[in-house]
Order: sequence, then structure tokens, then C-alpha cells
Amino acid sequence: MMIPANYAMPKALFQAEASRFGGNRLNFVGKRQRATPTILPNRRFRREKIMKHRWLVIVGAVLPSLLLAQNVRSPQTQARPFARIAIMRALDGHTVELEAGYIRHLEWHRQAKDTFGWYSYSVWASTERQRWIIYATFGRTAAELSNPVSPAEDERDNLINVLPHAQFLGNGIYEFLPALSRGNGLPTPTLRAEYTTVELKYGNGKAFEAALAAEQSKLQGETLWYRLVVGGNMPSYVRLCPRASLAAILDERADQALPEKVNGLISMMTVETLNLRPNMLVNVTPEPAP
Repeated sequence: MMIPANYAMPKALFQAEASRFGGNRLNFVGKRQRATPTILPNRRFRREKIMKHRWLVIVGAVLPSLLLAQNVRSPQTQARPFARIAIMRALDGHTVELEAGYIRHLEWHRQAKDTFGWYSYSVWASTERQRWIIYATFGRTAAELSNPVSPAEDERDNLINVLPHAQFLGNGIYEFLPALSRGNGLPTPTLRAEYTTVELKYGNGKAFEAALAAEQSKLQGETLWYRLVVGGNMPSYVRLCPRASLAAILDERADQALPEKVNGLISMMTVETLNLRPNMLVNVTPEPAP
């Protein structure tokens, strides 16, 4: 922090500091003028000593404020609580074409210098959505989601490469819930993940979240809860549990069971297993295989 050129020490403090070094009282003239001693032996030496101490007093006063300012997060480092999670499936007979077109579309994102991290998963274990593709970006602010990279060009490329081969079946904005979770809201890009979808009976959101928050300290592995904000039936939640292998998911299934007290709050719950698609990632580096 720069000290203003026109800074003037208060008179009482100036006289106290002068007395501290053994001199007679000084004439305090005021702002922008030097205080000159009436009687002061070795005047130059004592004046330099007083000025040095004056700067120490000033620095001592402003340094705590500087340190406090450094600890206040800037807008760039504030929490990014939102995620966009969407799902699509290939039209009948178009699986190969969809995957090839989607890979080309992701390359467009790279060429456009998109800064979002894009995850892609294939649904592996599911009664209805096997081989569907879930694509998502996590850790975003509302402003970032409102200003994606080149939206018109994005849509044009999407129409050429993806839409002719896909049916889009969901697109929601979710809010990360740290009080229910173990993790920072950005999933570790492991090769597998357990994906749980929960729809509640209307009006039960607060009770559901309170029950999960009470059990949060018992979570052992990465467990990320998100609440649907817009894009579907509410109250709805998804839980993402990244794991290195299918064995890890199976071994932890008892630990991932929801508290019994929430059973009466739930209208529908689905648990699926996802495979990360390393060739369908943007600004995301997959974890190495175990």
C-alpha cells in the first residue's frame, strides 16, 4: 500500500515520538511542512531517527489491514457452486456416428479456447439408460454459465456433428451442496463413478438435506451431492461418487446407503454406474488406471 505524499502524523503522536528519543518538544507546523526543533542537539541525527520511527508506526498501523485484505477472496477465487449436467442417447443405428460427431464437436470447443472443463461418461449399469452419454461441467459461476464460449458457433457445430445422430433427454443446472458432501464439487476424473438420482416428494427438500448433513462426517470416499436448480422435477438431487474401479463401488455399497430416516421422503431413486470417456474430455485429465 502506498503512503500518501501528503500524510501528516497527528500532533500528539508526533510530540510523543519526539519525547521518546530524548529531545525537547518540537514545533509541529502541520501538513506538508517539516517539524523543526527549537532546541535539539545533533539535530540531523535525531531528526532521521524520529522519521525512521514515524515510518515504523505507519507501517505497523497499515500492515494488519494489508494482511486482512489478502485473506479476503477476490471475485476470481470465490466459490463456483454450479454444475451443468446433460444427457443424450444415440438414435437407433447411429451409435458410431454420434460418438464420432461428438468427438469432433469437443474438438471445436478446444479450438474455440473454451475454458470450461467438460466431463463425459457412458452409462454402463442401468435398466433404461445403458450406453447413454452424460456430459457435464462442474465448478462454474452463474455468470460463467450465462456467457459460454461463442454460443452461436457452438450451436452451429452441434447441429452439424451431433444433432443428426442424437436425442437429447435432459439438461439441468445443479448447485453443489458442500454440507452434504465429501469433496470440493469438482469430481476426480476416475475411470468409474456411481451416479445416484433422487426425486423427493414435494416439500421434503429441507428435511432430506438436514438428514444427510447429519451423516456427512461418516463419509469415507469422495461423495458429491448436487441439488437441481432448473431443468426438471423438483426437489431432485444427484450424487456422484468417483471411484477407480467397479470393485471399489461394490465394496463401498453399504457405506453409500442413505440414512433410513429419508426413506419416507423419496418418491424415486436410481443408482447407476458410469464409465469415464477419456477421448471425450476437454480441459480434464483422467486419472491413471489402478
